[in-house]
Amino acid sequence: MAETAIAQWSYKGFDNAGKNVKGVLDAPSEAHALQQLRARGVTPVNLAAKAEATGLNREIHIEALERGPKLKDLAVMTRQLATMVGAGVSILRALAIVESQTDNRKLKATLVEVTAMVEGGAAFSDALEQFPLVVPPIMVHLIRAGETGGFLDRSLLMVADNFEAETKLRSKVKAALTYPIVVLFVALGAVAAMLIFIVPVFEKMFADLGGTLPAPTQVLVNLSHAMPIAGPIIVAGIVAFSIWWGRNKHTLAVRKVVDPLKLKVPVFGKLNHKIALTRFARNFSTMLASGVPILQSLSIVGETAGNQVITDALHGVQEQVRQGKPIGESLASEPVFPEMLVQMVGIGEESGAIDNMLDKAANFYDDEVETMSSQLTAMLEPLMIVFMGGLLGFMIVALYMPMFMIFQNIQNM
Repeated sequence: MAETAIAQWSYKGFDNAGKNVKGVLDAPSEAHALQQLRARGVTPVNLAAKAEATGLNREIHIEALERGPKLKDLAVMTRQLATMVGAGVSILRALAIVESQTDNRKLKATLVEVTAMVEGGAAFSDALEQFPLVVPPIMVHLIRAGETGGFLDRSLLMVADNFEAETKLRSKVKAALTYPIVVLFVALGAVAAMLIFIVPVFEKMFADLGGTLPAPTQVLVNLSHAMPIAGPIIVAGIVAFSIWWGRNKHTLAVRKVVDPLKLKVPVFGKLNHKIALTRFARNFSTMLASGVPILQSLSIVGETAGNQVITDALHGVQEQVRQGKPIGESLASEPVFPEMLVQMVGIGEESGAIDNMLDKAANFYDDEVETMSSQLTAMLEPLMIVFMGGLLGFMIVALYMPMFMIFQNIQNM
């Protein structure tokens, strides 16, 4: 759905208690602004579009560069909504209050339009579904289940808990990968600086002394000659690939190739597998606990597992469940699901507490991810130090080898 241009409106009026109020709000039109004020319980006396700033006072917004809401933003928003709805505040007024407190422009613009659609008679979940680039599908379906079952506040809390757990999981993985990535870039930067600035100085000195350069030194000299040409090409290639990857990493063709490799790559493969299992178990548990039907839940969690291998496997599981097979037996037919998870799901089916068993499985794999992340960090730190030291040590030795040869020749004279 195309985004509507958002303008700022200044207003003056009085609230339900008769107190004078004034402020500024964002809305795509005057009608939407009036809808927001009514939802907040404000009777406007004056409402006018705020004059657009010019020159250095103008706030510049480039839509393509604007950051979409993070899961943390959505978690905060849904928890605030749950608190207010649980306290008896109408969903319209709760949306207006949350919108006024939201800093992310894309989320704010979405909430403005969602509020207008809800006031026009649309269901909250149906309005959210119109913004798939901002609102994840699991959030839409959990809220829809809450609306249908009359427990919207609890479903909003489940969404918040789910997003907070996912944010925590991502933080663990980022913490494990930050150090080795930083060290790698520092090492590559140091190598590039030596090839561009230091090696040419030594090359000129070696040329004045005459003689044949040792093979390692000649390799550095050749790399130094290639850097002015190869360097910009490599940088341009990395930038071009980053842009292409950002636009195509979620396409089915790319995921079909990349996602299986994520599960097979040494060391990181097991970590990626456990991350995908954590997401599957937590999302499936949340959906079932919210009263979403099993087949619909399997379809949704397949799209939110973050790995196409899991998604494809769940399509097969969904088909088997549709034919009447138990979920545990259906999961067992897919090699990507480990025996422990299959047994826990089977026990949950037998006891009628499959959502609780899935939640325990999610917590177990979450702990496994944390343990593996800590072990990975502990293992990669010395390896990266050895790699960096070996690379820079090789360059230093290669640069000084001609000098050692010259000193040796002088001694032999």
